[in-house]
Amino acid sequence: MGVPKRRVSHARQGDRRSQQALAVPDLEECPHCHEPKRIHHVCPNCGWYGGRQAIEVRTRTRTEPPRS
Repeated sequence: MGVPKRRVSHARQGDRRSQQALAVPDLEECPHCHEPKRIHHVCPNCGWYGGRQAIEVRTRTRTEPPRS
């Protein structure tokens, strides 16, 4: 089992932890419905991607239970 020979300094510890920050995904406006969507992803609101209907988006009704 690896045991450190010397204590890790605060600077080295901070350098290692600097890569762990969470980033907010970049969003762009959907050209079809003008809602924000992730870049290079199908629009979750209308289902369009690349100027065509990529997926059929179903609207949830009140009687339909939430999907898990």
